[in-house]
Amino acid sequence: MIPFTLGVKLLAIIENGSMPALEIRDAADDDLPGVLRVLAESGIDGGQSFTLDEARAQVARLRMTPGYRLLAALTDGEVVGTYALIVIGKLGKRGRPSAVVEDVAVAPARQGQGIGRAMMEHALGECRKAGCYKLALSSNTKRGDAHRFYESLGFERHGYSFAVFQ
Repeated sequence: MIPFTLGVKLLAIIENGSMPALEIRDAADDDLPGVLRVLAESGIDGGQSFTLDEARAQVARLRMTPGYRLLAALTDGEVVGTYALIVIGKLGKRGRPSAVVEDVAVAPARQGQGIGRAMMEHALGECRKAGCYKLALSSNTKRGDAHRFYESLGFERHGYSFAVFQ
């Protein structure tokens, strides 16, 4: 498990051998160009990138959604990874929330350096703090490397995921 410390502003600094310090925090507006670049380079956006102005408007809308957070992983001020975390209140499970991770992306040139692992450890820590009973994610069936990565972190294949695409 990668060590992390959470500060007052939910800031995490991760040290991993030769890797420079990695800061994981809520994405600021100034981080959006880097977040868009990482999403595009990693293919997560499916070739449907927002313009910067569109992204700013979308993030402003998303920030009004209770439980939604856009996070950025930075090294030396450069966005090298991103993910979205949504904590969902529930009636079942005696009201214990659950969480979903979406749009997990690491810049291709930075993959294999522990950034994705640090982001998922950060997400798990945030879920523990929120009292979540589970953290879920979905991954395209064709992404075998991603599946092995998530399984190495302790994620288990559970049930079926269903979606309607429009």
